[in-house]
Amino acid sequence: MAGILMMAVSCKKDLVEINRNPNATENPQPDYLLTAAQKISADLYWGADNNFNSSLLIIQHWAKIQYTEPDRYIFSNSSFTSLWNTSYAQSLTNLNTIIQLPDEKANVNYKNVALILRSWVFSLLTDAYGDIPYKQAGDIKSYLTPAYDSQKEVYYGLLDDLKKASAALTTTGNAITGDVLYAGKIDRWKKLANALRFRIALRIADREPEKAKQTIADVLSDAGGLISNNTETAQFIYSTSPQQNPVSAWFDTRDEFRIAKTLLDKLTALNDPRIPIFANKPADVSVPGYVGVPSGLTTSDANNLGFAKTSRPGSYFFAPQAPAVIISYAEVLFDRAEAAARGFTTEDANALYNAAITASLNQYGINDATAIANYLGQSTVKYDAANFKKSIGEQKWIALYGQGLEAFAEWRRLDYPQLPPAVAGVLDKKIPVRLIYPGSEQSLNGDNYKTAITNQGTDNLLTKLWFDRY
Repeated sequence: MAGILMMAVSCKKDLVEINRNPNATENPQPDYLLTAAQKISADLYWGADNNFNSSLLIIQHWAKIQYTEPDRYIFSNSSFTSLWNTSYAQSLTNLNTIIQLPDEKANVNYKNVALILRSWVFSLLTDAYGDIPYKQAGDIKSYLTPAYDSQKEVYYGLLDDLKKASAALTTTGNAITGDVLYAGKIDRWKKLANALRFRIALRIADREPEKAKQTIADVLSDAGGLISNNTETAQFIYSTSPQQNPVSAWFDTRDEFRIAKTLLDKLTALNDPRIPIFANKPADVSVPGYVGVPSGLTTSDANNLGFAKTSRPGSYFFAPQAPAVIISYAEVLFDRAEAAARGFTTEDANALYNAAITASLNQYGINDATAIANYLGQSTVKYDAANFKKSIGEQKWIALYGQGLEAFAEWRRLDYPQLPPAVAGVLDKKIPVRLIYPGSEQSLNGDNYKTAITNQGTDNLLTKLWFDRY
């Protein structure tokens, strides 16, 4: 028996050696992990599957002139796998590794910057799918099949995590490297944490107004402050090939996206100075002005419009070094305007609304005071206190151009702009209001998946999520 026991131990050791990943580092460094997590997450947020081939189409910032199935809401349970799998297997794994490193390897700032980024990634997941694994996620040794938490529980947990992270960050000592977003400026990470808290507070405002109001009061009284100018915008700055912006990489070899007619019509009606930034003129010089593509055409009808006779998205967005914006100064100002409009604060909603539009214009290099004043002075742009959701919803939709997942979440929450359904859509004149869980969850985490859809509703594109009350 002793001999058998020794053989078993020996075999176990052999299996450990055989199953060891030769590509995995045995001495992970927090700076490398941080850079990797930021790059992976930015690509995930800004890339094809979750942005310009899905949410940007649903929100009608872009449209397709070829291979139009996604523009018609023809999705399967494999269409949104990358947001789920990459978030859990790569982004969150790297960030959890930093958080779990011993203090002598990763100081307090590394750990809490990772916690802020982790909160952002979790927010993307719950905004898109609803109920998700949160409390048990990332601990595969203890939870091979993690339970799903309700969306309310996730949002509440993220608010706690972000508050904890902001309070723990220290601007004296504890330097960090590998930080592409803010180059180790810890004061800006505090502001990002507070901006994300503000964003989530408004996400729950229609369901839990008192919690939202209290969170916003806490944020505004926090010494860390909020993003206060365009230089503090949280954004991942890309490099040249092969580390270029994923939109740039896509347009290097493909050309099936155009600016959506819905957005272009709105910009044209408002005489919006961002038009030449958001769109290019058609390649065919005989075509006057800009030409948008209706959302959700059949492939044949879209092709008939002509590649050279329609407007590609603006060159700004597919330049190799174009930034992936995570949260902008303009968004923070819109959030503050909405909080004031809801009576959560005593700030001036109208002034903040105008400041938000100005910040968005400035973000794209539009700084002429007269042009900005003329734009703000239009009756179709002026703030309407009687319908703040319309005013803020429409202008925020414009300002979030290119940020498909965030624009999708805000459109569902504010119900503006009032978008037309896809021309040849397959959802009976309806527009998707969530993403479908990956099919792999049904086979790999089936019991918890079934519990989630029992609690939340049918796993399809038209099941409203908890935060989307109206």
